[in-house]
Amino acid sequence: MKRCCLSASVRLWFLVSLSGWLSMVAALPGWAKDEPLSPPQQPNSSILQLSDIELPGTSAKLLVQQPTPTNPKPEEVIAITGVKAKSTEKGVEVILETAAGDKLQVVNRSTGNNFIADITGGQLRLANGEAFTFKSEKPLAGIMEITVINIDANTVRVTVIGEKALPVVELFDDNAGLIFAVASTETTAQEPEKPTQEQPAAQQDDPIELVVTGEQDGYNVQNATTATRTDTPLRDIPQSIQVVPQEVLRDRNARTVTEALETVPGVVSGDRPYGGAPLPANIIRGFNQTGFTGAAAFRNGFRDGDFYTITPIGTVERVEVLKGPASVLFGAGEPGGIVNVVTRQPLSNPFYEAAFEAGSFGTYQPSIDLSGPLTTDKNARYRFIAGYRGSGDFQGVGDYRLTTIAPSIAFSIGERTDLSLYYEYSNFISDPGYLSNAAILSDGSLTPRNFLTYYPDFQSAQFTAHRFGYTLEHEFSENLRLRNNIAINLTGNEETISTGFDLVDDRFLNPFSGSDVTRRRNNYFGQIDLLGKFNTGSISHQILAGFDYNQFDFRSDIFDTAENLPLIDIRNPVYDIPPPNYSAFRFIDANIQSFGIYLQDQITFSNKLKLLLGGRYDWITTNFSTTAFPDVPTQTDSAFSPRVGLVYQPSETIALYASYTQSFYPVSLFSNLRGESFEPTKGTQYEVGVKADFLNGRLSANLAAYNLTRTNVLTPDPANPTRSIQTGEQRSQGIELDVTGEILPGWKMILGYAYTDAEVTRDNTFPVGNRLPNVPEHQASLWTTYTIPEGTLEGLGFGLGLFYIGTRQIDLDNSFELGSYFRTDAALYYRRGRLNMAINFRNLFDIDAPAIAFGKAYVQRTEPFSVVGSIRWEF
Repeated sequence: MKRCCLSASVRLWFLVSLSGWLSMVAALPGWAKDEPLSPPQQPNSSILQLSDIELPGTSAKLLVQQPTPTNPKPEEVIAITGVKAKSTEKGVEVILETAAGDKLQVVNRSTGNNFIADITGGQLRLANGEAFTFKSEKPLAGIMEITVINIDANTVRVTVIGEKALPVVELFDDNAGLIFAVASTETTAQEPEKPTQEQPAAQQDDPIELVVTGEQDGYNVQNATTATRTDTPLRDIPQSIQVVPQEVLRDRNARTVTEALETVPGVVSGDRPYGGAPLPANIIRGFNQTGFTGAAAFRNGFRDGDFYTITPIGTVERVEVLKGPASVLFGAGEPGGIVNVVTRQPLSNPFYEAAFEAGSFGTYQPSIDLSGPLTTDKNARYRFIAGYRGSGDFQGVGDYRLTTIAPSIAFSIGERTDLSLYYEYSNFISDPGYLSNAAILSDGSLTPRNFLTYYPDFQSAQFTAHRFGYTLEHEFSENLRLRNNIAINLTGNEETISTGFDLVDDRFLNPFSGSDVTRRRNNYFGQIDLLGKFNTGSISHQILAGFDYNQFDFRSDIFDTAENLPLIDIRNPVYDIPPPNYSAFRFIDANIQSFGIYLQDQITFSNKLKLLLGGRYDWITTNFSTTAFPDVPTQTDSAFSPRVGLVYQPSETIALYASYTQSFYPVSLFSNLRGESFEPTKGTQYEVGVKADFLNGRLSANLAAYNLTRTNVLTPDPANPTRSIQTGEQRSQGIELDVTGEILPGWKMILGYAYTDAEVTRDNTFPVGNRLPNVPEHQASLWTTYTIPEGTLEGLGFGLGLFYIGTRQIDLDNSFELGSYFRTDAALYYRRGRLNMAINFRNLFDIDAPAIAFGKAYVQRTEPFSVVGSIRWEF
């Protein structure tokens, strides 16, 4: 958190009556020193005053209304280069700093308890062109929040949210700018007929602490960090990226990150073998992201682990999905994209929330989220999140438990250095596992829902993860910053397996041998970034240069049964068998180390034209051994990953982009057991798209078309089928559309559609043209909510979710096609002040369909209808 005060030419003042001293902090990346403000002048008669405005005769909640201004030309958009807050005798002054405030126009309105001022002709932009947002939570009794954000290319929105009533507002003007006087809703009447004009005091220079954050509220998110590792507006990113914000996670009551991604087009659920386990398994643009070498999961921009990594949704603030190759910043990975979860951080203002959920299949979940300052100057802040989730399954045999404890602390060390420390403990127990498994019979039907594909007495899994690390940032100057991150994830896994993976005579499942497995998967990540900003003439540059190191250690000790387990009869299953004898031992051991250096330049030629250039070079060393092959030679790989992207904005609401980027993924495990050495697979993507804002910025859309090719795919050698050669190629091309935002006050939506043509384009085994497994050609989703904004039913809301998954193949041989399915979700909620109550319905019409399959004997089906009620209280 930094102090900021720039010389003010225009001021947007919010005076909130206080019974005591209000302290908040102005935290902006402006890094200038505080300067005193001059006293305001008497109201200027050239500006329309409240006394001159004829208010509506009925329910006059619209306090000030001027004609909607004509949008200025792009070159006339005024840069608001900072936001400053000061305490006064009567309240708070929040100042929007710009050199041409007289050219700004204001349209004010109210919705429910929200007072909204849209300032047309301006943008929140620092001197270097970087966008920012401003937020203050619970500044005093009766006021829930004050925010200042960009809502489109030429409009800034200021919102004051009353806790129980609409804040009373008075409009003033002086030679410096505009003044809004906002009184506490607990000490003033809600709708005075004619507010008294008073001159607000502005004599004191004591700074107030406010929270300025990159966190986004609502459905329509403006900025993201995943694509560039800098806080960049989505319209300036020449690649498809979609953000699932906190409000959507709560509205849908997403239980896992995989469920959170159901509204993201081009992303479908991958393998989830442990019931409702929070494991990061997804298929993006046709390619599976569950990498063995720790490439599947990312957290706060760092590599976090692999398929066995636990990601509790209770610690997640938002989820960002970057589609397409991402090796230029994140190193080795499959070409479809990455999923990066951004966790909740310590807050400067007190925040306390308790929640409880209960629902179908014995589900119950208490949780708390506590945050605030540890010192009076708020230079030390904390956050503590804890939760416990227990549930059964629809088959009546499962027991699933997830425990999460996550403390974190942040320090401001002087004015230029910030340090954040965190620890997270998570423990997931699945006893037994494989909640939704089924088999496909010859007539295409699934085995009955109550049929278990495993022996429940010998099927269980437990995951324990310890995460800890720190982030250190230091500013050398306004234009030069150093960032250092250390992230460690220590995961242990114990599992007993007795699942059938082979269908015999269309009647019996064959579990083969049972296994008792102990795994250790540890991930160590370190990174140093240098961020700089400079100009070459009229062209501005934002440079990111960095180095990172990652080590992933894997050890698996496996005890198999000496004999195969009995077959499971689908028509007459018998699960009571003698305990197996686990006596045959084998192991898998791997150590993967990678080093990467990267350089990125975000170049701004003008407000209309921006260029993104980036490149990265990686070195990866793999040591791998098994019981059968204990002396596999060390393999060393290296790769260069480029990215080039161009953004052109022909108007204030339209951005056109084109990009080229590559990725790589080492072919190092199981492939060189016979001494063979292979080059990494390579992903190459060409993408074009358009990003647009509608309805004065309330609604945003992104339309993307891409061609993504994966080369160096292993195929059998025609001269020797026991060997492999790298001549295979797979291609995914398609179109994706997502529309997010607020259609009307209270009516929000996320609409998504993806057409994905993912197929084999070269192979020695599978026919060219075969579709990639578990990738639907057509996928669509709609999630929409409506909240009644005023009246006796104010705060009552409804939600509806529609999710369509088209037909898919179960394997590369295209031996069987899974049918399409259409799922409906719904929600009913009530929000008033600090109370939030909701009922969420999943699979409302109880459809039963295969969700994903890895052969006819290993199918994960959709879960049946379920309902969960929740209550949250902020105190």
